[in-house]
Amino acid sequence: MHTAWQGSVGFCLVTPAQCQRDWRLVRVGCQAIRSRHRSATLVKLVKSEADMDKKDRPFLRVIRGVSKKKSKMAENADQLATHGPDLLKQDQLQSEQPTSEQANVDKSTDTKSQASAADAHATPKRGIFLLPNLITTGALFAGFYAIVSTMTGQVLPACVAIFIAMLLDGMDGRVARVTGTESEFGAQYDSLSDLVAFGVAPALVAFSWGLSVLGQLGWVAAFVFMACAALRLARFNTEPEQENFVGLASPAAAGLVVFGVWTCMTQGYVTPPIWLAICLALGTAGAGLLMVSNYVYFSPKKMHLRERIPFVSMVLIAIGFAVVMVDPPLVLLSIGVLYAVSGPIQHWFRSN
Repeated sequence: MHTAWQGSVGFCLVTPAQCQRDWRLVRVGCQAIRSRHRSATLVKLVKSEADMDKKDRPFLRVIRGVSKKKSKMAENADQLATHGPDLLKQDQLQSEQPTSEQANVDKSTDTKSQASAADAHATPKRGIFLLPNLITTGALFAGFYAIVSTMTGQVLPACVAIFIAMLLDGMDGRVARVTGTESEFGAQYDSLSDLVAFGVAPALVAFSWGLSVLGQLGWVAAFVFMACAALRLARFNTEPEQENFVGLASPAAAGLVVFGVWTCMTQGYVTPPIWLAICLALGTAGAGLLMVSNYVYFSPKKMHLRERIPFVSMVLIAIGFAVVMVDPPLVLLSIGVLYAVSGPIQHWFRSN
């Protein structure tokens, strides 16, 4: 039978044959095993080595762990004999500190708790915000009404409906930012509404009024506009938010087409001639290509409604409303054309 002891110094082994030769050493070793202060007991044992006989010293070397495979343990025994009390204090301090395994467990527990808290925070709540999504629904309804009106041959009410959708589209995002009701659902819903109101509806209006005269060339121009509007919205959703628009915004591009048709109808062109239909096809395809271009355009997001403005600015706004009321489609078409060409002009000035 073997008696094993692992203390502060190392691993000590006492065999039965050695126990028969000297029971006193075995008794001291057992006291060291049972004692809470094992290091102090072994120090006393080490100090008594000089008083022992030669035949008893091998047993002490066994207890101290002096062997060929454990030479480092013997050095630890000598250090313990010299610095026993100091090592004992260090052992007590280390025993009070948590082990590395416990520390790793605590760290893993903290990490899991933080991850669960982050997941709980990131988990979207059920329900949607009413006010901004209600405005977006109004813009979607206006776009749908424009499509239905165009199919029944009522192009002018369709143009007015798309203009109302433009006003509502400018309101939903700003209302969401002001009221703090922005959400990923609202952004995606707004994009789908824009595709219907500013992609499909303007293309149908242009084709129904004038592009149908050109045959296949007309529906190709209408499809290019609608596809570019979809690509523009997809790029807008995937790219990070910026202060300016990269590419012409879909409401502005829809305004170029719709206000152009609206202006021609107010000028008496119920059915456009070939040259006007060609101009409309070029304008429709050009507006679509500007949406997917890399030209930088001014964004109304820079305008802060809560900030104070000079009194003169308010007077200019009032004059602007008065000018628009003189001939709404022509004035809106002029503003849309100036805004559309502002991107290429700025790019030309920056490149030069």
